[in-house]
Amino acid sequence: MKSLFTNLRGDLFGGITAGIVALPLALAFGVSSGLGPSAGLYGAIFISFFAALFGGTPTQISGPTAPMTAVSMVIIASIVAVNDGDINKALPAILTVFFLAGLIQIGLGAIGVGKYIRYIPYPVVSGFMTAIGVIILITQILPAIGYYVKEDDAFVTQFEVSAKEEILRNILKEESAEGTLVVEDFQETINKSQKITKADIAKEAKNLASKEASGVLGTLKVLPRALGNINWLELLLALSTIAIIYGFKRITTAVPSTLVALIVVSGVAYGFGLNYRPIEEIPQGLPIPKLEIITQFELSAITPYIFTALTLSLLGAIDSLLTSIVADNMTKTKHNSNKELIGQGIGNTIGAVFGGIPGAGATIRTVVNINSGGKTKLSGMIAGVLLLFILLALGPVASQIPAAVLAGILVTVGIGVMDYKGLRAIPHLPKDIKLGPLKISSEVTIMIIVLVLSSIWNLVYAVGIGLVIASLMFMKKIGDITAAHSKVNSLKEEAWSDETKLSEGMQTNFYFKHINGPLFFGSTSEFQALAAKIPESANAVVFRMSKMSYLDQSGLYAIEDLVISLRAKNVDVYFIDIDEQPRYMMERVKLIPDLIDEQHIFDNLDSFKSHEALNSKE
Repeated sequence: MKSLFTNLRGDLFGGITAGIVALPLALAFGVSSGLGPSAGLYGAIFISFFAALFGGTPTQISGPTAPMTAVSMVIIASIVAVNDGDINKALPAILTVFFLAGLIQIGLGAIGVGKYIRYIPYPVVSGFMTAIGVIILITQILPAIGYYVKEDDAFVTQFEVSAKEEILRNILKEESAEGTLVVEDFQETINKSQKITKADIAKEAKNLASKEASGVLGTLKVLPRALGNINWLELLLALSTIAIIYGFKRITTAVPSTLVALIVVSGVAYGFGLNYRPIEEIPQGLPIPKLEIITQFELSAITPYIFTALTLSLLGAIDSLLTSIVADNMTKTKHNSNKELIGQGIGNTIGAVFGGIPGAGATIRTVVNINSGGKTKLSGMIAGVLLLFILLALGPVASQIPAAVLAGILVTVGIGVMDYKGLRAIPHLPKDIKLGPLKISSEVTIMIIVLVLSSIWNLVYAVGIGLVIASLMFMKKIGDITAAHSKVNSLKEEAWSDETKLSEGMQTNFYFKHINGPLFFGSTSEFQALAAKIPESANAVVFRMSKMSYLDQSGLYAIEDLVISLRAKNVDVYFIDIDEQPRYMMERVKLIPDLIDEQHIFDNLDSFKSHEALNSKE
């Protein structure tokens, strides 16, 4: 316990700051998921505390994130639909799926799967992250303009006939399950149907209308109608929130602009007594365990969602470990990936027991924690305790927050979560596939497929399809390349024979790094490990690339990041003997000549040794 308090002051400031940043996002993600603001807050409290306590990244702050919430939203909507639109009836199955996802994460960490997460190709991650942004942006249009389908009586009325059919179908289904649906006693079914009230029909019609308007496609379907029924006050609140979030950042980043927007816009709306729509009421008191997970457990209710739970756990693992890498780069430490998965899994299982939505390592909150002085796992635990205190002390106040404010916050989250680096690269990536007369880029194709399928169909299946396509394309490329190159070595550091003849001055001043074989998404971590071995004393690094026969987008950005890092330290970088395909990739994204100009590129070691500038440097 002694080591836990070695940085008490820094961890205290880091945890408090990260907790404050997490508050508005937790509430917004809870509302977006469909379980309400309290579910987001509960998830943030328990995941933050327990993932920090048991995890393998000391500075990581965990909680609900945009990707995890987007997938959770799909799970919740599908289970609610199966349960006649009754959220209370569906809740045990929903939380059981979340609980199962946490258990799977614990299992993944226990068997050492953490180290394999790096094999997810960049285009798949890029397409998925951009799709998350698209989903959040589009689905928040309706609450941002104050349009709620269930309150549009004219629209709901269209579903009354379908509602009657659905109610009757449910009666038949129940009787079939109970074994009471028989021809000889069909009168019982008739009696039940005659007891259907107008209120029952209206309720079911609202559920069907809500289902019709759910997701990206559903929102787009009802958007013309919504635009004709704008609540201008709600829209003004949402736009004000967005304006403050972006505008306040220009003044200072010392105070989270999201929190400023939440307090200012909510304060004005409440203080002036405006007729706005508040969020759902946040229950007061300590969170209570949802024992329905155990008492109402039905295997048949969650069996269709086991694969979804697995995908949710893998997404949480990827999300968390990517944040762990960011934390490592900032703190110059090394996280334990398998221990981190176990910690995330424990956090998600406990969060599910208390009714929280699942989460993962949150990059922005982790960065805020580190910049505020957080260095140990105590900071993440403090963030969770702070959120619990806010829940207990300010629950009734938080219940007065306008729903449009959280919609505005989510709009900025959707804009921020998109992978702009990948989108900007689309016009510049090489077109390496022929489809008849057309030439297309394999990397761009994968990214767009994942983006489109995730946005309009299914997040889970889209990632799976993207991985399969990426794997097939990679095997095709490697097959073509290995046919032309008889030997492809794995990345490892070793001196080449012609380097033994270098002069003493060149051996002293220049550090030689070799890339043996293709540099792709599966080998970037090994490349980064080699990069970490470059001594601080090196004032010039020479990359020898004659054996690097292939470079994909993931490898390209790994090299780019290393070059930027070295240049920031005033270290000169040189390339020797770049193959045609890797050079083409580097030129397309302007790594050559923006970062490495032609004067630092050589055809072979002899031309490098004879260069006048190098001789004078030597």
